[in-house]
Amino acid sequence: MTGRYLVLALGVVSVSFAAIFIRLADAPPLVIAAYRLCIASLLIDPVAWFRSRHELRRLTRRDIVLSMLSGTFLALHFGLWIASLSYTTVATSVVLVTTTPVFVAIASYFLFGEKLTWQTICGIVICLVGAIIIGYGNWMIGPAPLLGGVLAFLGAIAIVGYLLIGRRLRRNIGILSYASLTYTTAGILLLLATLVAGDNLVGYSANTYLMLVLLAIVPQLLGHSSLNWSLRFVSATLVTIAVLGEPVGATVLAFLILGEVPTWAEIGGGILILVGIFFAFRKSRTQLARD
Repeated sequence: MTGRYLVLALGVVSVSFAAIFIRLADAPPLVIAAYRLCIASLLIDPVAWFRSRHELRRLTRRDIVLSMLSGTFLALHFGLWIASLSYTTVATSVVLVTTTPVFVAIASYFLFGEKLTWQTICGIVICLVGAIIIGYGNWMIGPAPLLGGVLAFLGAIAIVGYLLIGRRLRRNIGILSYASLTYTTAGILLLLATLVAGDNLVGYSANTYLMLVLLAIVPQLLGHSSLNWSLRFVSATLVTIAVLGEPVGATVLAFLILGEVPTWAEIGGGILILVGIFFAFRKSRTQLARD
């Protein structure tokens, strides 16, 4: 059980670097998203083919279609969420992104029959309160906060589909096969979207390219792959609750790397989010054992 927690924690810490790398990359949102997934695909596809080619060949048409659909949701998530960072603050988007566990919990109950304990529900509520505290003071900060909020909310909805499909497929498909199909699909769709939008794929600074490579390696390959691995053993609801630690980690990293001093609201809300995560997981050992 401890190993599952550690892998999940590794995933949360890794994805917390995403906002930092995005802020340091001087490129349009779609370009950042496309590079992130395309580089990740180029790195994982050869490994997947070498280690899991027999499984890839045995996948049913349904598994392949669902994996591609999951990749489509992932592409939508990154395209919308990264775009939202151009219009509002990271802290503001937290309020909308943290609605994800609610949608996942409801969908998991009807689709997979995953029952929620009252402790898990309380953990979700505590996290939501913390998120609201963080986002309240920053709601109107940014060039177009309303547009940024809408984009962040749609990105949160997209990640729900990605996690739910991953929860279903990861019971029968290895992590390399699933990640390869999902990341490749997302990368191709984001690349096409970038070309349609007319954004340039070249001509950026060396620092920007470095940030794009780091985005692909740390938050994507290390972070998302750890989360996808966890979906085989942990319910999708608990994974989304754990991911609520991302904005807390991002706030700490922004202070250490970018010199962005957190407000008291961000500190207090972050503490509540961590308490909610701890409460939900500490009281959910029985559910984790069954999964």
